[in-house]
Amino acid sequence: MKQKYNPMMFQCSESLDMSKHIVATYYMRGKGTNPMELDLAKFAESIAAEQATGTWIDVPFETDDIVERHAAKVIGIYETPAYDRELPDGIQYRDMIVRLAFPWENIGTNFPMIFTTAIGNISAARLKLLDLEFPKEYTDHFQGPKFGIQGVRDILDIPERPLTCAMIKPDTGWTPEQGGIMAYDAYLGGIDVIKDDELLVADPAWCPIEKRVQAITDAGKRAFEQTGEKKLYTVNLTEDSFKIKDLAYRAIDAGANALMINTYTAGFSALRQLAEDPNIQIPVMSHPDYAAAQSYSPDTGVAVALLWGKLARLAGADMAITTNYYGKIPVLRDSYLRTCRDLKMKFHNIKDCLPAPSGGMYQGVVPDTIYEVGTDVMIAAGGAVHGHRNGATAGARALRQAIDGAMAGIPLKEYAKDKPDLQIALDDWGCGEKEDLFDMKK
Repeated sequence: MKQKYNPMMFQCSESLDMSKHIVATYYMRGKGTNPMELDLAKFAESIAAEQATGTWIDVPFETDDIVERHAAKVIGIYETPAYDRELPDGIQYRDMIVRLAFPWENIGTNFPMIFTTAIGNISAARLKLLDLEFPKEYTDHFQGPKFGIQGVRDILDIPERPLTCAMIKPDTGWTPEQGGIMAYDAYLGGIDVIKDDELLVADPAWCPIEKRVQAITDAGKRAFEQTGEKKLYTVNLTEDSFKIKDLAYRAIDAGANALMINTYTAGFSALRQLAEDPNIQIPVMSHPDYAAAQSYSPDTGVAVALLWGKLARLAGADMAITTNYYGKIPVLRDSYLRTCRDLKMKFHNIKDCLPAPSGGMYQGVVPDTIYEVGTDVMIAAGGAVHGHRNGATAGARALRQAIDGAMAGIPLKEYAKDKPDLQIALDDWGCGEKEDLFDMKK
């Protein structure tokens, strides 16, 4: 007699060689005409089959040997709350955490198949991929960040303090000459890294990549002569994948000292090819535009910390723009901080990645950001630099003053009393108490 559940699809993790498996953890919500009759184990088995060897019906060549070697195994089903004796009356749905172990020989060592396997067809179901656990035997095939946090600090000769970053504003439409002026003003006030906005085309007719790189790196050199502080410029290379490496080489030939890619539109493989290219010996920044579309639903997609954090780091980002709890884009504090931790905590052979909280970052929330994220952070502000009443140099100076005050342990309002640029920023934007500061949060 055929069994309802295939015993080969259920395993204790202790019985598997975990060096040969990637473990995916999912949140799932079961809902039906009668939630009390939902078969959680069968649902877990079905998604394990769907993402490995099986389909909705038995097929002749899905032999026991193939299932044993290649099928995903259900290694954990945990209902939350953990009902064991009975279900409460009137229950409308049932939540569970499911853990599947995928043989990574099915996947290979590439990002397209990681996503296809872990969250492919099943992305149409009501489930969310929370985490992927990679064995060291797998991550050994990835270089990860070429420089990491310490490498970026060494390039800029900044041993301890938080770094600063400013996006050129407006986002697009400016010429290389205008970009050079805006970059110089921000650099002069104390910005360490200028980045292109993600909306700037890599090589537009009005702002060709070579001329743009030359103008902004020249601005950095002139600012260095004035301040003694080294500068970086992350030039946006986002384009069709087959054009990206050529754009990188052109930018480097023009003098680029850092690169940027919109990882979630260009693809993780685009980031990886930049990071792992031995001919590219400069840091790479990852930008997360579009990622929220894949991660912000509470019960579908991929968790923010995994998508924006661990996977961007595995692909090779030295610096990664992240959400900012205090900024213009809604995000839970816990989610934002998990992402920052995933970028920095120990992860096999993979170097750490510098988190750059952005999206409405401003001077008044710098102390809280450093307190929560730590000093290994890049404070990334655009509007709060270029939109300062006294100009970009004053805005950048105020940002650095906010960092200095936080590092000294002096309350910002007290620290600003003899610093007019910082005082203006606090007067205009406050210290996190102005709930109507951002239209996107209304």
